[in-house]
Amino acid sequence: MENSIIITDAVDALVAPRGILENLSQEEITWLLDTSQGGLYSLFRRCALAVLNTGANIDNARETLDRYADFAIKVVRHTRGIKLEVHDAPAQAFVDGEMIRGIKEHLFSVLRDVIFMAGEMDDVSDTGGDSSAITNSVFRVLRNARALDHKTHPNLIVCWGGHSISDAEYKYTKQVGYEMGLRGLDVCTGCGPGAMKGPMKGAAVGHAKQRIAQSRFIGLTEPGIIAAEPPNPICNQLVILPDIEKRLEAFMRMAHGVVVFPGGVGTAEEILYLTGLLLDPANADQPFPVVLTGPAATAPYFEQIKRFIQGTLGAAALQRLEIIVDDPVAVARRLVQGTQAVREFRRERSDSFNFNWLLSVQPELQHPFEVTHESMRALSLTRDQPVHLLAANLRRAFSGIVTGNVKENGVQDIEQFGPYELSGDTGIMKLVDELLAAFVAQGRMKLPGKTYVPCYRLVA
Repeated sequence: MENSIIITDAVDALVAPRGILENLSQEEITWLLDTSQGGLYSLFRRCALAVLNTGANIDNARETLDRYADFAIKVVRHTRGIKLEVHDAPAQAFVDGEMIRGIKEHLFSVLRDVIFMAGEMDDVSDTGGDSSAITNSVFRVLRNARALDHKTHPNLIVCWGGHSISDAEYKYTKQVGYEMGLRGLDVCTGCGPGAMKGPMKGAAVGHAKQRIAQSRFIGLTEPGIIAAEPPNPICNQLVILPDIEKRLEAFMRMAHGVVVFPGGVGTAEEILYLTGLLLDPANADQPFPVVLTGPAATAPYFEQIKRFIQGTLGAAALQRLEIIVDDPVAVARRLVQGTQAVREFRRERSDSFNFNWLLSVQPELQHPFEVTHESMRALSLTRDQPVHLLAANLRRAFSGIVTGNVKENGVQDIEQFGPYELSGDTGIMKLVDELLAAFVAQGRMKLPGKTYVPCYRLVA
């Protein structure tokens, strides 16, 4: 991958919005300045610091927060609206004393979404977490961010993959993105580095060659992961969802197709969420192109993913996934073909092109999984349950490992209480062990040059 930005001195600045959330109520400002446990300041500060730290070679939220322990941000009211006052902000966010425009846009996107989430989550809590209420909440967050304004035919491809990948893998993600861009496809990723940045960068070149002026490079993230995976500079629409479950639902309801590049536990979590959805009998008729792809050297990686999926979820799960190795053109053509099928399916049923209301999402894939040592031990990783529910529980297990690897609360829990423990059927645990061991051996758990200490332990 390209060289990361070197962190230099911190900067103080007063930043004005540019057409994004220029006015706040007195109540909203009070929320943002509230440093109590229930206040928004801590959340706003963490997300704002992540955005300002774009380009730093750090994938540990705790490390970022410790490095900029004196960082502060507050809202100040001016005659023409509001401004943000930042102290000890990462210097790479500025050029000659002025904040980079793209980073400024991301910063005010954080402000917009943090304020909106505060009210939105209260509304969802009032419903008791009803499934339709959660979906409506996801829709409203995306609508408030204007991520659903696109009115043309389906062309949004969600790209998943690791933040810690090799140079060859990164270049391949750019090649796939380029071929997609040449065919007028837009890109949505987790907004971070690695396989989240490469497709956007490649598609930007493809769009430029085709003179596509309104490119969409959408980044969907959530507060727990944004500090470890700050938005890359190609992302031109940043949306922060309240938690990983709503983020994953947003991906799937916005997507007209999915590409999965090589990655680690986070990518495995996404694959399991996706297969859990597609194995739901209610989604059996949904056309949904899913392509797993990488350069020639990653063929063994995908063979291992196949063994894991088939061994845990069965052959039916593999039928919803297509593997294309070392052929960016074939990937892009397959996605174009798949989006045409999606278009016809939605048109026949009068469903929205920009938000898939017909997709069934089971409560097990919607309700937030609070990662603790107790909740990880209690996960049901056995075959005596419907296969789409087993996929949901495996997804939770991998989500817990992501938390222990990079999220601030997870890192603290591991330091205090030791590794998370997972148990289940012998055959399933053997496949989990093989997959995780391969991720560690291939360096997919941490950024290059950093030693990985497992945050998990498999027990009988």
